[in-house]
Amino acid sequence: MSVQTWTWLLVGITFALYFGIAIWARAGSTKEFYVAGGGVSPLANGMATAADWMSAASFISMAGIISFAGYDGSVYLMGWTGGYVLLALLLAPYLRKFGKFTVPDFIGDRYYSNTARTVAVICALIVSFTYVAGQMRGVGIVFSQFLQVDITVGVIIGMTVVLAFALLGGMKGITYTQVAQYCVLIFAFMVPAFFISLQMTGNIIPQIGMGGKVEGGAFLLDKLDSLHTELGFHEYTSGTKSTWDVFAITLALMAGTAGLPHVIVRFFTVPKVKDARKSAGYALFLIAILYTTAPAVAVFSRTNLIETVSNQRYDEIPVWFKNWENTGLIAWSDKNGDGKIQYVAGNALSSSKPEFTDARGEHGERIVANSSGEVNELYVDRDIMVLANPEIANLPNWVIGLVAAGGLAAALSTAAGLLLVISTSVSHDLIKKQLKPDISDKNELTAARISIFVAILIAGYFGINPPGFVAAVVALAFGLAAASFFPAIILGIFDKRMNKEGAIAGMIVGITLMMYYMMRFKLDMFGGGTSEDWWFGTSPEGFGTIAMCVNFVISVVISRLSPAPPQEVQDMVESIRIPSGAGEAQDH
Repeated sequence: MSVQTWTWLLVGITFALYFGIAIWARAGSTKEFYVAGGGVSPLANGMATAADWMSAASFISMAGIISFAGYDGSVYLMGWTGGYVLLALLLAPYLRKFGKFTVPDFIGDRYYSNTARTVAVICALIVSFTYVAGQMRGVGIVFSQFLQVDITVGVIIGMTVVLAFALLGGMKGITYTQVAQYCVLIFAFMVPAFFISLQMTGNIIPQIGMGGKVEGGAFLLDKLDSLHTELGFHEYTSGTKSTWDVFAITLALMAGTAGLPHVIVRFFTVPKVKDARKSAGYALFLIAILYTTAPAVAVFSRTNLIETVSNQRYDEIPVWFKNWENTGLIAWSDKNGDGKIQYVAGNALSSSKPEFTDARGEHGERIVANSSGEVNELYVDRDIMVLANPEIANLPNWVIGLVAAGGLAAALSTAAGLLLVISTSVSHDLIKKQLKPDISDKNELTAARISIFVAILIAGYFGINPPGFVAAVVALAFGLAAASFFPAIILGIFDKRMNKEGAIAGMIVGITLMMYYMMRFKLDMFGGGTSEDWWFGTSPEGFGTIAMCVNFVISVVISRLSPAPPQEVQDMVESIRIPSGAGEAQDH
């Protein structure tokens, strides 16, 4: 069967499975909508957490960014993996003991203030919208290739599918759908990795194959270093980022992980604190399977890409290249008329996205309007590397279709979880807790579903017009979470003297600072700027670390200069630290 047939078949089967589960597990109450009734088993919750966690950024984009950035891309592996450990050990059990549905719920009650709750709602919405924009772009990329349509059309189709998942089942439906999605995405990620590792190094285990020898006796990483230097790039195994920026990005990703609302809420879906710890352990193991494989996939895909396209004639290039070119995610400009694709460092298209005209060149290539210079130029979107990898390596057609299904599973699972956080923040933390406390369960569910609909429209817009690649956009969301939530949660658990004045001031200053920096250097607002203008040499992805430190300092200083929290709040903080005695997540 053809690639298209296999893709239709596998995507169709998996989608039928997801919709069947969503209908079977649809929510009938607010508790089922918000925390799946609080009765999910640790293993199921671990699988759902892993799927929620391993978004389009992990499946589609992380290996792609590592394949281009080389050593510098390791910040994503260290930050996201370390962050999950931090979340599982330092925060999840205590928040589960507290027993509330959401992060704004915790902050509102811990800091005995609706103002604090409102600030937390605003922060949750900003973080979640930034994160979901990356997921929608990931969905759009898969659909654009799957249906051979423009990425904008792909995002719109993805919006429709995600909306259906989230509206049907709430957290209950999403949880059991995510269990199935984890199985699909991990199988889809590992199968081509096994194939390509065996093909290139003779070793079926990718993690070992990455350090193995290729035909000719050279080590694979040495060969890739050599290919890089021949084309004018820096060695793959060496980095260009400063030590400080590597540290800042890693810490921002770690702290941001521990403050992500859609991951934290997963620990309220299990019956007991003990189960929260177990599910965190299961999730860490399941996540590690993909995260230890991603560097190997990055090496395989980068090597195959260079050997396949560099200095090749366009009319002899494999069909996969032209298929991706139709989506706008690969572009080639024949400046010197020799009909050859030259992939070298420093050409304009290697760093800027192509702007196409409606015309075609003499070889059939799409004409790029914004190319410059006199050498042939090539643009490859980092986000296609995992999806195109099986095609580049000439794997069987069913493997190519499987990877498309896995990419959709990864993006859809996280997008649905994020939309639930957005709807919960509006319907539960804003409407139920503040604006209309006497609202009925039925009307609250209606408000939650309306919120999801509005949220998907906004997320779709940013998915069509993202400020960067999927992993880069997601990294900004982590920076926002680190700058706003992490200090408030940590101090709320471990500092009895922390009061509402300190928490509110810290969250407002932290997220405002991070947003200013992000908008200036990612969206060219407030005068814009280049890397030479970065504060302390810190990239936007790493600035969350500085904003978080400012948040901590302001929170502690103001809390010490203002009245202590009420005694009952201090007693509550003491009780949070004792693991025993936690029941189900509290209803409202």
